[in-house]
Amino acid sequence: MENFVYETPTKVYFGKEEELNVGKIIAGYAPKKVLVHFGGQSARKSGLLDRVEKALEAEGIAYVELGGVTANPELKLVREGIALCQQEGVDFVLAVGGGSVLDSSKDIANGVANPDVDVWDFSLGKCVPQKTLRKGAILTLAAAGSEMSNSCVITNTETNEKRGYGCSCNRMDFAIENPELTYTVNPYQTACGIVDIAMHTIERYFCPGEDTYLTDSIAEAVIKSVRKAAGDCLKNPEDYAARANMMWASSLAHNGLTQCGREFQLVVHQLEHEVSGMYPEVAHGAGLAALWCSWARYVYKANINRWLQYASNVWGLDIDFEHPEKTIETAIDMQEQYYASIGMPIGLKELGVKEEDLAKLALDCSRNKTRSLIGYKPLAYEDILVIYQMAYERG
Repeated sequence: MENFVYETPTKVYFGKEEELNVGKIIAGYAPKKVLVHFGGQSARKSGLLDRVEKALEAEGIAYVELGGVTANPELKLVREGIALCQQEGVDFVLAVGGGSVLDSSKDIANGVANPDVDVWDFSLGKCVPQKTLRKGAILTLAAAGSEMSNSCVITNTETNEKRGYGCSCNRMDFAIENPELTYTVNPYQTACGIVDIAMHTIERYFCPGEDTYLTDSIAEAVIKSVRKAAGDCLKNPEDYAARANMMWASSLAHNGLTQCGREFQLVVHQLEHEVSGMYPEVAHGAGLAALWCSWARYVYKANINRWLQYASNVWGLDIDFEHPEKTIETAIDMQEQYYASIGMPIGLKELGVKEEDLAKLALDCSRNKTRSLIGYKPLAYEDILVIYQMAYERG
């Protein structure tokens, strides 16, 4: 087991109608003015924004709104949010939405608190935020896990780059998680969330590391719990127990718990970021589903035992010790069939990706052939290109 630091400072308020307490919660931070940040009109039409703003008003808390966050949160809106906060004297950011809204809020908070730095430099890794504004979240989608993570992913539509960065400043001060707020999420977005949640832990599971059997057991439980909750959610969108377990899994899958003692890099996420950066209409979870199985088939021989453990403990397969590769390939096939069964793509063609763009995707992912992705089998430019080609040929 490798040395690690486990940091989870976010206070979680979980359960029915917890959003009604947001005014009292934020009042404890004594803000001068709050930015209420959200996506489209669904938050307004559902009545959620009205309830939130009424709760703020009840505590005498001034606020200003900024909507318009898209599925892949954009740098231009972050810049608009920073300017608005500076103009209005905002010192607290409240995100009302899913992971995209939360990531946009994090970047705005970091940009306002570090006015002498171009906020895009954080995403490019040129510097790290040294301070940030206070911020909280009311979650309306179980998927990204941004409510408890230290990550933030932003898309620059001018350069077609999608970049993420991690730091302590990205941690939310609090997160309100009411599973009932996810009842209206449509089946496709629910399925995208299912993939994203599980992938946050599956990718950590296959990062290098040894003797992490406690972490492994937690990870396996999260993955299997997501699969069970997912089936129940898709059958009955208003199954509270299923939505609750899925929402809590979203938080645990990406708060660092399932990586303790192992190296860390979300490799398939890195592959996918290039796809949805170039093709903004691609939903993140769908992109992950389209890439994971091709990545798995390309890398599994680098650590047969690890993959056998996954096949046995996650998919319940009996290990064929004479032909271990067959067991692993069966597990990968089962995961691929599962994605198809919930309406997710299993290849890049299904997402409209063009074959002539594959080399550019690999070049961007490898940062012009200057970096390799970590793993039991590190991936340089040539490896990344092969995976994109495999995923393209898959469908």
